[in-house]
Amino acid sequence: MNLPLLCLKIFFARILDVSLGTIRTIVMVKGKTWVAGLIAFFEVFIWFYIAREALNTTVDSLWIGISYAGGFASGTLIGTFLSKYLVKGVVGVQVISKAITKKDIALIRKHGYGISIMDLQEDEDGNKKQMLYIQINNKSLKKLTNLIHSLDDSAFIIVNDTKFIQNGYLK
Repeated sequence: MNLPLLCLKIFFARILDVSLGTIRTIVMVKGKTWVAGLIAFFEVFIWFYIAREALNTTVDSLWIGISYAGGFASGTLIGTFLSKYLVKGVVGVQVISKAITKKDIALIRKHGYGISIMDLQEDEDGNKKQMLYIQINNKSLKKLTNLIHSLDDSAFIIVNDTKFIQNGYLK
């Protein structure tokens, strides 16, 4: 096999297997072990054949290593990008604010978000704070954070992956 064709084959195979690995990791963390196992089979199957071909070639060129590493790096980027669109998830958003009012909370709810509210102790300056708890689909995160920042640009926002949710309302 000629060098340019071999390098392209290695590069694109690495993109595929590393992208699968990235998605597999995210799916596994979300608790979908059977799906993760199936993805792992194809990921390692591709990796095995392309690594074997890259290591057993009679062609001695630095381009083979560059193609292998470049495919790995590109696969990481592409896998991360794809996982945002392919892997559905729920995130918990906690917002700590001194400035958000009852009117603002009503506006957030009007946008379709379910909120639980906890009053916090006053800070050292005597300011009252609230913590808002909101569970959302991860695809809604950007819209929600933009809405929160439009109401209080100094709000402290914490986002965590949620592994399991039961009952309630999600947007």
